[in-house]
Amino acid sequence: MASSSGNSSGSQLLQNSGSEGDLQHVMDQRKRKRMQSNRESARRSRMRKQQHLDELTAQVTQLRKENGQILTSINITTQHYMNVEAENSVLRAQMAELSQRLESLTEILNYINGNNNNGVFETEPGQLLQTGSTAADHNSFMNPWNNSLYSNQPIMAAADMLQY
Repeated sequence: MASSSGNSSGSQLLQNSGSEGDLQHVMDQRKRKRMQSNRESARRSRMRKQQHLDELTAQVTQLRKENGQILTSINITTQHYMNVEAENSVLRAQMAELSQRLESLTEILNYINGNNNNGVFETEPGQLLQTGSTAADHNSFMNPWNNSLYSNQPIMAAADMLQY
């Protein structure tokens, strides 16, 4: 019986070593599966990270494009503003000159209306002549537009300066 118990302990050792081998094999398979799963998870994580980076890069490109368009729009608007300001300045100068001319013409009319009884008379319809003065003297007085004092040169010079 001793030999049978020896055989049985030997086969028990074989079974133990076989189950240990199976256990080791199962643990190795689990370890490989875990490593494979970790690799796959890391690969998905890298892909998500790369996709996020690509989206951010595309967003930066889009924002830079929009920024450039906004800057262009601002520059165009600023140029239009400067042109309008220059034109307004010219128009203000013309208005001041025309106001001065209107004031001068009003003074002339007031003078003529006030002096109608003092030697000013009408030679033809619309032609006034003061006694003691020549018609040539009176024409330059009555037509201030021909007078060099009322030329458009200051306005045109201001307009030329503002264009540059």
